[in-house]
Amino acid sequence: MALAFADIAFTPTVQAQQEKNGSGNYRNLLSPERQGGDRLRLAEAAFIEARDGFYQASTSETGWPYVQFRGGAPGFLRVLDEQTITYADVRGNRQYISLGNLTGNDRVALILMDYPNARRLKIWGRVQFLEQDSAEFDSLLEEPLSSKVERLVKIHVEAFDWNCPQHIPRRFTEGEAIDRIAALEAENAKLQRRLSQAVRETPSKTQ
Repeated sequence: MALAFADIAFTPTVQAQQEKNGSGNYRNLLSPERQGGDRLRLAEAAFIEARDGFYQASTSETGWPYVQFRGGAPGFLRVLDEQTITYADVRGNRQYISLGNLTGNDRVALILMDYPNARRLKIWGRVQFLEQDSAEFDSLLEEPLSSKVERLVKIHVEAFDWNCPQHIPRRFTEGEAIDRIAALEAENAKLQRRLSQAVRETPSKTQ
C-alpha cells in the first residue's frame, strides 16, 4: 500500500482501532520515506479501461454514504492521464442522488472489480462535472453525443490501492463465460489432436 492511500484512509480513529486490534504496524505506511499511490501506471490504466462497470460512493451533506453502480461497454471509463479518469454520465432514474452529493462534496470513492481473476482496485478522487456547454465536453466525448448523456464526470485521482484477492468470489459475466468456454473447448480440441497423434505414432503390440 502506497503513502497516498494510507494518508487518506488511516485517520487517527482508524489508527486507534488498528492498535487495539493488533495491526498497529500499519502506521509504518505513513512514514516520511514512503511515497506514491496517486499516479496511475500502465497496469492501472489497462485495468480501468477493461472494466464494464464499477461501484461509486459519495456522501450527502447529512453525512450518509450512497453507493451506486455505473456500467457500460468496456472503455466507457477512460484514463486521460496518470491522475485523471472520466466517464459519460448517462440519464438513469433521475433521482440525481450522486449528482447532488458530489456537487456538495466532490470527494468520491470507486471500487473496480475483476471477479474472474479475483482483482480489485480502489480509487479515491475529486469530481468535476462537465456540462454539455463546457469547452472540454466535445473534446472528451469520443463517440457522437447520445441523447442519454447528460454530462461528463471528470475525476482527479488522489489515491488508489490494489486490494488483497482473498474472499473475492469468482464470477463471470455472460460474455466472460462464453469466452472462457470457447478457450476451454479450444484447449480440449488441441489436447485431443495431440492424443490422436500420439496414438498413431505408438507402435502396435502385434507388429
